[in-house]
Amino acid sequence: MGHHPVNTNTTASGAGRAARFVAAQTLLTLDARHPFVGKSLIDAQDMHRTVMSGFPGWVDDGSPDPRAQMGILSTWTVDLRQARLNLVVQSSLPADWSGIPRAALAEKPEPLTVDRTFRIGDRVAFRAVVNPVRSVPPPPGSPPKTRGTRVPHTRPEHVKGWFTRRLQPPGEPAVAPDGVTRIGADADTDRIAVRMLPNVSSQAPHKGLRIARAEIKGTLTVTDPTAFVTALAQGIGHARAYSCGLILVR
Repeated sequence: MGHHPVNTNTTASGAGRAARFVAAQTLLTLDARHPFVGKSLIDAQDMHRTVMSGFPGWVDDGSPDPRAQMGILSTWTVDLRQARLNLVVQSSLPADWSGIPRAALAEKPEPLTVDRTFRIGDRVAFRAVVNPVRSVPPPPGSPPKTRGTRVPHTRPEHVKGWFTRRLQPPGEPAVAPDGVTRIGADADTDRIAVRMLPNVSSQAPHKGLRIARAEIKGTLTVTDPTAFVTALAQGIGHARAYSCGLILVR
């Protein structure tokens, strides 16, 4: 799996260690009643195409994992009362949204350059929509190389446990003993809020694609700036091509 380069300037002077995060973000406010937008809300593959449409020409057609190469992550919310789809897209390259039908835009795209340096002890409010799944090994007697299945967590307390495994207490390594990649930050788990969101799905070409989603909010304390910047740049968990895994901080 390809990983895009992370913009980190790391200084290893003990407690003064810092890492810099640089990325482009765009807030797209779209009219949920427009057919172009409605399709994206109904079909996860269409939402993926909408996000990727902002980056024509950066990588060759057929290139493996263009999303990861360009550092593209996204997350969205829908305001049913206002009939608005609010889509945030993050990338390591500038986006060009001229391919989106003008009538589908409720407002002009709002581009933002994020350039932040994080240090040990920094506290940030965060929000992330994740695909919280656990791997279940194949049954005994399965043929060699049979892959396990991913089973979604469906209860908030289990999602909180999924996220807690990715927290990195002070002095702990960036990869947990069980192989889970940690996020370079710790949190008071009692103050983390979890809300289950509707699944998203797609009919074609991925027959039966169903992605469980949960929103996690709270406050993080940075413990390992380099690992934290990597998590911000690369996202966490599975289904990152389908608007999961982006950690938004402020």
